[in-house]
Amino acid sequence: MESAEIVRRFLSYFEQRGHTVVPSASLVADDPTLLLVNAGMQPFKPYFLGQQSPPFRRATSCQKCVRTPDIEEVGKTTRHGTFFQMLGNFSFGDYFKEQAIPFAWELLTRPESDGGFGFPESRLWVTVLHDDDEAAKLWHDVVGIPEGRIQRRGLADNYWHMGVPGPGGPCSEIYYDRGPEYGREGGPEADEDRYLEVWNLVFMQYQLGAVRSKVDFDVVGDLPSRNIDTGMGMERMAALLQGVDNIYEIDTMWKVLERAAELTEQRYGTDERSDVALRVVTDHVRTAVMLVADGVIPSNEGRGYVLRRILRRSVQKLRLLSGAQRGGSGGYSRGGQDERFLHELSSVAIGALGEQYPELIRDAPNIHTVIDAEEAAFGGTLRTGSAIFDAAIEETRRRGSETIRGDQAFQLHDTYGFPIDLTLEMAAEQGLSVDEGEFRRLMTEQRQRAKADAAGKKTGNADISVFAQVLEQSGRVTFTGYDQVVADATVVGLIVGGAAVAAAGAGTAVEVVLDRTPFYAEGGGQLADNGVIIAAGRGAGDGARVDVTDVQAPVPGLIVHRGTVTAGELVVGSPVRAEIDVERRRAISRSHTATHLVHRAFRGSLGESAAQAGSENAPGRFRFDFTALGAVPQSVLAGAEEEVNQVLINDLEVRAFHTSIDEARAMGALALFGEKYGSQVRVVEVGDYSRELCGGTHVARSGNLGLVKILGESSIGSGVRRVEALVGIDAFKFLARESVLVSQLTEQLKARREELPERIAGVITRLRDAERDLERLRSAQLLGGAAELAGNAEDVHGTAYVAHRVPDGVGSDGIRKVALDIRGRLAADRPSVVTAIGVSDGRPTVVVAVSDAGRARGLRAGQLVLAAAGALGGRGGGKDDVAQGGGAPLGDRADEAVAAAFDAVRVLIRDIVEAGAVG
Repeated sequence: MESAEIVRRFLSYFEQRGHTVVPSASLVADDPTLLLVNAGMQPFKPYFLGQQSPPFRRATSCQKCVRTPDIEEVGKTTRHGTFFQMLGNFSFGDYFKEQAIPFAWELLTRPESDGGFGFPESRLWVTVLHDDDEAAKLWHDVVGIPEGRIQRRGLADNYWHMGVPGPGGPCSEIYYDRGPEYGREGGPEADEDRYLEVWNLVFMQYQLGAVRSKVDFDVVGDLPSRNIDTGMGMERMAALLQGVDNIYEIDTMWKVLERAAELTEQRYGTDERSDVALRVVTDHVRTAVMLVADGVIPSNEGRGYVLRRILRRSVQKLRLLSGAQRGGSGGYSRGGQDERFLHELSSVAIGALGEQYPELIRDAPNIHTVIDAEEAAFGGTLRTGSAIFDAAIEETRRRGSETIRGDQAFQLHDTYGFPIDLTLEMAAEQGLSVDEGEFRRLMTEQRQRAKADAAGKKTGNADISVFAQVLEQSGRVTFTGYDQVVADATVVGLIVGGAAVAAAGAGTAVEVVLDRTPFYAEGGGQLADNGVIIAAGRGAGDGARVDVTDVQAPVPGLIVHRGTVTAGELVVGSPVRAEIDVERRRAISRSHTATHLVHRAFRGSLGESAAQAGSENAPGRFRFDFTALGAVPQSVLAGAEEEVNQVLINDLEVRAFHTSIDEARAMGALALFGEKYGSQVRVVEVGDYSRELCGGTHVARSGNLGLVKILGESSIGSGVRRVEALVGIDAFKFLARESVLVSQLTEQLKARREELPERIAGVITRLRDAERDLERLRSAQLLGGAAELAGNAEDVHGTAYVAHRVPDGVGSDGIRKVALDIRGRLAADRPSVVTAIGVSDGRPTVVVAVSDAGRARGLRAGQLVLAAAGALGGRGGGKDDVAQGGGAPLGDRADEAVAAAFDAVRVLIRDIVEAGAVG
């Protein structure tokens, strides 16, 4: 049974039993305590917590999930994966155990020909909480499972809660016996590899107080209503129904794994190490495709880092696999660093999942743009990391060790994105090992810091619940801002310091909720309105005023005005007049419409893969992020700017209307890449030029924008570019300043405007030539005395030693040249050391150079420079032949400190030579 059919049967079964089919929420979680949705019930969490009233009593869904804490186990076991789909049925105060249990049993055991999954009843086992007699009785008396296949287990196995105060309750799990070839007899409590969990039924019925651990918590009472939350892992179910031993061999995953094996010339099933790598790639490519489709972009923080990490792990595994074949030794093939695999594999993943998620096929060009760019960027990272790795190898051998330090491996991993597996492989090629214990310790410390940060965010539920309570009591806020800039309203909620209050006096920072408002809440890239709320009428609150500086929508349906009470006392229930800053709104609306026009122009020039990936519409200016593999040529920027301004000249009508999502797509309306939309959407169109799904505010006609000036574009991440531009009077002022600047240049250079580029280029060329001449003169001056200095070298225990202070102001490159030039003039067969020190801007730089003969005597520049830099109050390092260091600001003790540094090197030379002589 194919995966898509499993999903269809599950949802259809529950839909026929009164459940609302809820589409999967985006992987990008609305919950501030989560980076990504990691459980099937997560989108329903506000209903279970009582923060919002559910719009249905029964629901069913197939929810996309990503979970990465066990990422190191992916590929090593039969069931770990980062991306998975959770099938579930939910009841919000409707049915409870008495229906949830028979529902699950019927769907599992009903014949496939009758719409079920066809599991033999005799091979199904269940577990219940040790004291849940009600569930055990239902399984035995109603369903008919023999008592011998009903096992009672403890809190660790059969109790569910969220890890924080909130709902909780016992659960009952259904297991499938795969047979004696998979393990020992005795049911799930004996062997959970043989007895595989297929469905978990959670019976939410208690309110929990303090939650100290999985098994240590306080039950403070019953929930107002008892709820059902069930979860069936689709991939695990597919493995069972398709007769394969692990999730990596199911239909939607096998296609990716098979193609990965072909690309890397591997045979799956012949080598366990290669098989693990292929499974990792298969899992990670699917996860990356789903994350990018939901708008996640690779970055170095948050969910973007999750995506970057799994993409880079995929590339690393693929290159190790291909290197094992083409490198001939099973090691990493540096020659294959330019190979690209992810475009092909993501295409296969999109095809495999496209039936369940049609948006993958629709957005394939954008997905490829982001993933391809990250793979290309990682190629550069690998080259940089390889250079750092080579330095670590050299340092390890210089220490006479065979083990690369754990902190060096951690730096490669953490700073340069160099995977530890790759470090281990490359070290082994050099006959070295890595201090994995130290590396793991540093990784654990990093994870603990991240976990502590995440734990600090778990108070977010309390904040949201205050807003949810206001929404529950007063209902959804009506937004009137599309047609009005002023509205009469009533205060329905006041929040101060995270708590609901009845009144707020002058000087109080307050959050105000009105029953209706013209204020636009920040969203869709558009900044919030500013303005005032003034109490109207007589009685309590009369004369109160709130200056509004921000507007947000913390929960769907609620608009919250944030500001300060500047006069009087605002009271809940007061009639008020809400007025937005009209000029700010108009400026922002111009920017928002301009963003749509630039989006359309770029897609026309660069193709449909140039999809919007974010924006910010501010008064007079906007930025527009879009997917692209590389920099946008200046000619394209100029062409897009000209095209947009032509639309402004044509003064096209801007129209907004609501329609169905299907109708909007049929008419070609553009959607924000990764954004999820409901069944009804708002479309904004500018004549026949631009048509886009949008909930923001816009001008009435394109001519209202006046002028659009694109300032430039830049990279903000792999596969994502950013354009910044000015609109209206801001664009005019910018061009006016540019015009004045050009006029000044024409006057200074005595040239016409059209001659300026050539004239300025000539001036710059002459300046560069002059700078090169000056540099040659400086070098000649610096090096002019090198022969004399070499000839006057002092003898330190048979070593020629030159200590030279270069003129103040010479940079580190100049000091290095002097040191190397002097060393080159000393006798090659005599051990020699040169120490050159210069002071620039009060800070010293020291360079030590050692000849081949000196190194043969045991003298090392890196060791000697440490002594000199230490005398200067700093540190240094480098190679055996030449090393460099620096020091603290010297002030008026420069001469004394430099002399001490020279002496420190002199003494160390003597000690090393004497020690060598004794040895």
